[in-house]
Amino acid sequence: MSNLLKQFENKHLKQTEIPEYHPGDTLEVKVQVEEGNRVRVQTFKGVLIKLRNRGVTSSFTLRKISNGEGVERTFNINSHLIKSIDVVRRGKVRQGKLYYLRHLTPKKARIAEKIVTKKKKASSTAQSK
Repeated sequence: MSNLLKQFENKHLKQTEIPEYHPGDTLEVKVQVEEGNRVRVQTFKGVLIKLRNRGVTSSFTLRKISNGEGVERTFNINSHLIKSIDVVRRGKVRQGKLYYLRHLTPKKARIAEKIVTKKKKASSTAQSK
């Protein structure tokens, strides 16, 4: 990639803090929506089924069940319309793309929660020896 193209991409990358998230995580995204002459913030909460890391064009897709229908929405990470991204729950999955959730019933599509434990410091055990 040329140096000029890299400079252009770096200029358009979002500078705010984006939390670390992976497929299977439940995210809550707050998006700015314009309706007529008023602007409001809308929340979309769903399971991350697809993650695409491509620099400026990075995106992710969330899926939720609303009134018995599956709803998917794709967000550009560097969009100025995204106000915040919060990780609600960590999911334990073994695949990068979770398209198989589309064909499952809501009860079968539940994802186990990943339990994150803090590791003990290795330096404290080395000092006791």
